Amino acid sequence: MGERIAEVFGRAGVSGCLHVTVVDDPAREVAVRADEQVVIASVFKILLVLEFARQVVAGQLDPVERVLVRAEDRLGGWGVAGCADDVEVSLRDLAYFAMSVSDNTAADLLLRRVGPDVLPMLAAELDLPRTRIVGGPRQLVETMLADVGARTEAEFARIFPTLPPERVRAMRVFDPAHTTSSTARDITRLLRLIWRDEAGPPAACALVRELMGRQLFWTRLAAGFPPGVRVAGKTGTLPGLHLEAGVAEYPDGGRYAVAVFARSERLSTRSIDVDLAMGEAARVAVEALR
Repeated sequence: MGERIAEVFGRAGVSGCLHVTVVDDPAREVAVRADEQVVIASVFKILLVLEFARQVVAGQLDPVERVLVRAEDRLGGWGVAGCADDVEVSLRDLAYFAMSVSDNTAADLLLRRVGPDVLPMLAAELDLPRTRIVGGPRQLVETMLADVGARTEAEFARIFPTLPPERVRAMRVFDPAHTTSSTARDITRLLRLIWRDEAGPPAACALVRELMGRQLFWTRLAAGFPPGVRVAGKTGTLPGLHLEAGVAEYPDGGRYAVAVFARSERLSTRSIDVDLAMGEAARVAVEALR
């Protein structure tokens, strides 16, 4: 099975890590470099939104509390970052934007509210020993700018394509020891706990599942499965890194936790080719378990 998955990755010109397990029977698994420490980028938002949901259920946060998103709050990417004017949204909508379009501004503001020091404690509570949380989206962007000598995101967009490969690989955001990182096995454990209502109160787990089911990006895991299979997931992306973690639910009740992390050494590799390879690798692994 490992050779077949490596062939799928090889055709797309990437290397990858994969872990797929049956939600209700974790002993049944397909693992390819599943214990390798890897950068997880926006996949960390699963933990963030889980902590938000747990605090809501515990009565520590009001989900309709209003947050004003100002110009100085905006980070690059999708969602409220593209708004021309200040926007007022609820905490619950920040969680929705963070999950549905991986909105970095929304995630940063939500992290401030739930408490940035809480996520490492949550990872420890859920027995995710290889999951390391270092700051949030703002720290990630600031580190990327500093590493290329850019003052603004526009400057970064101009400078980054001119960097030689060795300079790109030396950036801290690509080093699991210096940024938020985990393993494919840790991430599928997190998903299993959420889908089994064991990561917190059932209402909190249900909210995370519902929001992951509303993700708008479909070219990675979801693209690999036939119609009728429901895929709820969360992507993560950095230059040359394509990540997604999610659960595929079959009409017959089969549920499979999936984490696929792909890395391209050539930044010129087409994103869609990598995305589709990730979905194919996930489907191949799930079919082996079925």
